[in-house]
Amino acid sequence: MDEAGLTRGVSLHSALQLHPPRGVLNTRPGSKHFSEERGRVWQDLSERTPDLLQSPIMDCSDETPLLPDTPKGKNPKKGRGPKLTDWWISGWSPAHCPCCASDRVEPLVLLQLGETVESNTKNWIMRLLSKPQTQGGAGLLVHPGEDDFNDFLLLSASRCTLLQATEELGLCRPNQDGNMAAFSLHNKELFKNSDNMQEFLTLAERQYIIKYELESLKTLGILRIPGVPSSLGLLKSWENVFQRLRKAGLIVDMLPLHNQKQLVALRKEWYSHTRLWGQPLDSIQSYFGGSVAFYFSFLDFYTRALMPMALLGTVLAMMPHEMGKAALPDDTEEPPAATTESDSDPEWASPGGLVVMAMVSMLWSTLLLELWKRRSSTLAYHWGTDRLTEHFAEPRPAFRGELGTNPVTNRTEPLFPAWQRQLRLALVSLPLVVVFLGLVVLGMGGFYWAESRARGWHESSQSLVSRVMLYVPSVAHIVYTNILGTAYGKVALTLTEWENHREESAFQNHHTTKVIVFTFFNCFAVLFHIAFVKQDLPLLQKRLASLLIVTQLVSQLTEVAVPFAIDRIFNAPERKEEDDDHEVDAIIAQSNLPTFPGLFSEYIELLVQFGYLSLFSCVYPLTALFLLLNNLTELRTDAFKLCKLFRKPFHPPTASMGVWQAAFEVLGFMSVMSNCWLLLMSPRLQEFSEEAGLNGTQLLVVAVLVEHILIVVKLVVAFIIPDEPDWVRIQREKIEFHSMRALGEQKL
Repeated sequence: MDEAGLTRGVSLHSALQLHPPRGVLNTRPGSKHFSEERGRVWQDLSERTPDLLQSPIMDCSDETPLLPDTPKGKNPKKGRGPKLTDWWISGWSPAHCPCCASDRVEPLVLLQLGETVESNTKNWIMRLLSKPQTQGGAGLLVHPGEDDFNDFLLLSASRCTLLQATEELGLCRPNQDGNMAAFSLHNKELFKNSDNMQEFLTLAERQYIIKYELESLKTLGILRIPGVPSSLGLLKSWENVFQRLRKAGLIVDMLPLHNQKQLVALRKEWYSHTRLWGQPLDSIQSYFGGSVAFYFSFLDFYTRALMPMALLGTVLAMMPHEMGKAALPDDTEEPPAATTESDSDPEWASPGGLVVMAMVSMLWSTLLLELWKRRSSTLAYHWGTDRLTEHFAEPRPAFRGELGTNPVTNRTEPLFPAWQRQLRLALVSLPLVVVFLGLVVLGMGGFYWAESRARGWHESSQSLVSRVMLYVPSVAHIVYTNILGTAYGKVALTLTEWENHREESAFQNHHTTKVIVFTFFNCFAVLFHIAFVKQDLPLLQKRLASLLIVTQLVSQLTEVAVPFAIDRIFNAPERKEEDDDHEVDAIIAQSNLPTFPGLFSEYIELLVQFGYLSLFSCVYPLTALFLLLNNLTELRTDAFKLCKLFRKPFHPPTASMGVWQAAFEVLGFMSVMSNCWLLLMSPRLQEFSEEAGLNGTQLLVVAVLVEHILIVVKLVVAFIIPDEPDWVRIQREKIEFHSMRALGEQKL
């Protein structure tokens, strides 16, 4: 290409971005001539500068920038350019398919580039992302940002890209009859709103598809990134482009953009009203994604289910003495010495109340989880995520392996033998997890040993120093636990990465499982030691009460009050408008918000709550009441955090809570054994058994028998209640039948 051709190409490109051709400006948006005119200008630009716009790679020395170089000292975020309301006029790369041409493009994702990225490198990234997928690109719509001198890109997606990803992800959508069906690109005209992406896909799904396309982008051959040293800028064949761009520091962040109109409407519907119950689940799923919607649906379902348990626990806690006296023989003038200590804890005074609370708790936990499965399957069908096909999609970006042909999809991709992954799990991951669990037990043993030594020293010396030393074991144990938890978190993440899982869901499930096991030991080891080793039930009751009160208060303070104060005091000045372009500043300001930490800590909190209630509710019947009060505020505070204090997160379509469902079910089974043995150790129940003429061995046999009977009852109840309603099962089978029939017609 000659110099004149390059100059004409640059001028045309710059004019198209900042000063649209007269035909485009004079063409009213919405008219059929608008998209044709913009496409004609881009086509003319491609014909004049074919190497510049279509070549996937150009040598740095030969690269002529589509955008002028950034002047030294120029702040990219201070520049002036077209307003957001004018972005439909110019700047967006054109769609490659005539059916995708539109006079208005919705900015969906902000791609933050490194501060040192040169203009020719930015141009290369823009071309690669906007090229059709058949030519090795991502097939996205790209906008250079507020002006020429900035370090971010705006991304959107055309109709064809969104529809193709919908089929790859296995999403179901309503057909013209209103019934859900697995989407097929070949039969797209049979589905409702397939020509309107704002109605066909939710905002969260459209944004996730852009992330999915970026992370799935691979090179078709050996390429070189202009403006980057050869050690980092050389892309091998079939290498993940997005991962290499991150490693080279060219892409530093990626975040989905808020839609302010939808966000304001959601906040009013979600947490600005005065009613206690009800979550706008469809609106949450549409805006934040299925993972967030499933979390809030479970939190709402679980909070409602706490009401009968809170009522029962309150009644049992308010009338223990009368029930306890009724359980004593008529000729007993005062309680035996063995029960005097337990009388100071009124909740332990009635064996009948203990049995009732334990039995109801075990039945309640079973019904809660089984009914939640039905609700979960209903939501998955309603949201079109009950037939996700992640194992057929592209592997996650960090997946490593030798290039080969996938025997299922017949695509070229990295392959990794499953037996090697299983070997790593069995010989490395599992032993290391066991080592850390042993360290938890070792720390607990060290705490009790140090506490007993400090107490003995204080009893003998009664000095100020010995009194201070009484607190040293507790402080040391807290520090030890925090350090161990931090180290384990890093080790668990490293191990899961090393296991090399292909799908993102498999990676998340294995990582979550590792952390759940450690968290369970960390939270419940001391309680089990007090209950079953020391057999100090009054101390267990006091420990539970302190955990429920203090922990919940600290949780509310750290999760809401501190982030809110930081947002108001420190981040507000950074987000002040610096010019009259409010919408552009609002988009840029979103990158200043802290990253949403995810739902992991929220699910951990619910799991620990469920453990307190299901495992130890007969010890402290007021557990459900405290949890109910906490969760009523948690519903609003979690919504407030998500809408106001953090960036909008990416969340993939999902069909359930994933591995968290299994974690709750494991606790449900453990509750049967825990409650049976807690009842066995109850001083009042032991006294009652002695009066009935049962010795220790007979009482143990009765406890084991009751435990096994209750486990059988739990299994029977779980079997009787179907995991999904009949109408959902019928609709799911219809989807499978029509999918097979459509596949057969395509073969014919």
